[in-house]
Amino acid sequence: MALSIKPYIEKKVRIHLVGIGGVSMSALGELLLSMDVPVSGSDRTKSAATVRLETLGAKIAYGHQAENVEGASLVVRTAAVHDDNPEIARARDLAIPVMERAEAWGHLMRDYEHVVCLAGTHGKTTSTSMMTLITIEAGLDPTVMVGSNLPAIGGTLRIGAKGCFVAESCEYCNSFLQFAPTMAVILNVEEDHLDFFKDLDDIIYSFHSFAELTPTTGLVVVNGDDPNAMRCVEGMDRTIRTFGLGAHVDVRAADIRDENGYYRFTVLICGKEYAHVSLSVPGRHNMLNALACCAAAEFLGVSGAAAEKGLNQFTGSSRRFQLIGKMENGATVVDDYAHHPSEMEATLTTAREMGFDRILCAFQPHTYTRTKALFDEFVKALKLCDQAVLAPIYAAREQNTIGISSSDLAQEVPGAIAFDTFEQIAAYLKQTAGPNDLVLTMGAGNINEVGSMLVQ
Repeated sequence: MALSIKPYIEKKVRIHLVGIGGVSMSALGELLLSMDVPVSGSDRTKSAATVRLETLGAKIAYGHQAENVEGASLVVRTAAVHDDNPEIARARDLAIPVMERAEAWGHLMRDYEHVVCLAGTHGKTTSTSMMTLITIEAGLDPTVMVGSNLPAIGGTLRIGAKGCFVAESCEYCNSFLQFAPTMAVILNVEEDHLDFFKDLDDIIYSFHSFAELTPTTGLVVVNGDDPNAMRCVEGMDRTIRTFGLGAHVDVRAADIRDENGYYRFTVLICGKEYAHVSLSVPGRHNMLNALACCAAAEFLGVSGAAAEKGLNQFTGSSRRFQLIGKMENGATVVDDYAHHPSEMEATLTTAREMGFDRILCAFQPHTYTRTKALFDEFVKALKLCDQAVLAPIYAAREQNTIGISSSDLAQEVPGAIAFDTFEQIAAYLKQTAGPNDLVLTMGAGNINEVGSMLVQ
């Protein structure tokens, strides 16, 4: 019989989470605690997420030790935790069942009537956040799991009723194939995570499998302007609804006005007016994210008025073109999580529409494999700023067996400069940035720490 988390929840026995400080893991811990399930966990270091869980009643150990799992009935691990982890090895010795985080979420989703899973190479967090505000506005009282702090829900988790679940869904390690969508949203599909996927065809196959998880009564929302995304739904016997800016799609934007990078537009669904949207987050890519959400919302029976209100209220989530503050001389500091060349291009193109004198981009590449695989694309994207200031590559889960560095990128980008430390980067930017310049810290690692050094 397949392992499920539900019997453990019903029996109220202790569940141990390895890597409990992660975004999705901490949200899982909080949801379990809300169901009166005893939760223990471990992580390398203390964080705001672990402190919050401790205040809610979780018992957390810092550092991974075999004894941490003793007495637990079930162990859930994050994808970054491998079989050689001492806690996983001990759980196996004690015959304590072990499951992956995505599997646990998949079991929990099956309790909800509507499950909207938002996936894509880019835009997942923003779109999930937009969908959250739309469903709250429509009175659907959603349960939400999102990959970044969303001020409107006070974190990354919202516990609602059993009618609607809105979930950010990541393709890395095929995690989202454990989920249970009644509605699958595919925002875009590109080459990424090539440390796991073989190539673009392998990625498209994964997204195709994700779309096929929806029931025949469900819906697949797909970017009709993206040929790779459209390949994911070829030959499927599901209801497909396309969105985009072309005339050939089901859900599109009309009467588009660009006001300094912020978009105002009318949403048409199958030619009929659905909503009038005035976004509070900049960028053409966010107009596409909003259209995807409208496509899903209308199928859920959400009125255009509620969709419009939810979208217009969205002011962004943490690390998504987030205003950090001003430097002493008046330069504006913004932080963005973009770490794939397409995301960087979208963010830098948006920044160019906003009337700054210059854009200084402090970029921290994320993983050696991604930097090598997409090297030329990174160079092209970085040429969109006035000066690129590069931090060392953020290793994440990798070792530098490739022998690649940020200096390699700097050599190919005119005017770019690479530094060894954040302190050097902050000092250089303080010296260089002018009063009407934009300083953009960019990357999925910890480059955001530079922003706080600049505005303190």
